[in-house]
Amino acid sequence: MAAAFPLLPDPDQARDWAEQELGDPVYQAAEPNIVDRISQAIGKFLEDLLRVPDNDGWGPSALVVLGIIVVALIVVALLIWGRPRLSTRASEPARALFDYDDGRSADDLRADATVAADRGEWDDAIVLRFRAFARGLTERGLVDPPPGATVRAFARETATALPALVPLLDPAATTFDDIRYLRRPGTRERYRQVADLDDAAVRARVVPVASR
Repeated sequence: MAAAFPLLPDPDQARDWAEQELGDPVYQAAEPNIVDRISQAIGKFLEDLLRVPDNDGWGPSALVVLGIIVVALIVVALLIWGRPRLSTRASEPARALFDYDDGRSADDLRADATVAADRGEWDDAIVLRFRAFARGLTERGLVDPPPGATVRAFARETATALPALVPLLDPAATTFDDIRYLRRPGTRERYRQVADLDDAAVRARVVPVASR
């Protein structure tokens, strides 16, 4: 065999040659360093975390991650779109009140009613002050009348939201109907009825449903 293969090393010589070859710096440089090992470990951890089992089901870790993502999306949606309906009502009051479009605020209507009362124009003062009362409740989101709601319907909804106003509601609603629709003359006393209702509404607080 030695004669046939003069360059074939014996086992000891082959081991020496292998050790010398692997000791070359080129092979040492090709080995992964500490950063490579850390990256590989992190990648394997994430792969195991999100791996779907062979039984076509979600693994526990993947379900945890999915749950966190869903909760985060819900929180973001609530922050963007989840404002209470009460705030929406308060920021966008209805424009039409008792068959009359009027964009004035409750404060503006009260001021105009006061001017009319100072002039002795009781019809205008009463109508304006009752509209101020109604506008104030819609601005606060306490009453949300449907389009075309009558004074009586508005009064009934107000009685539900603010029961303390019930004794004042019917006389004031009757006064408004008499002057606005029946063309009966207004007076200082009847204006005072409506003004007292409006003042009481401004001071009133909502009664929780459980305590009604």
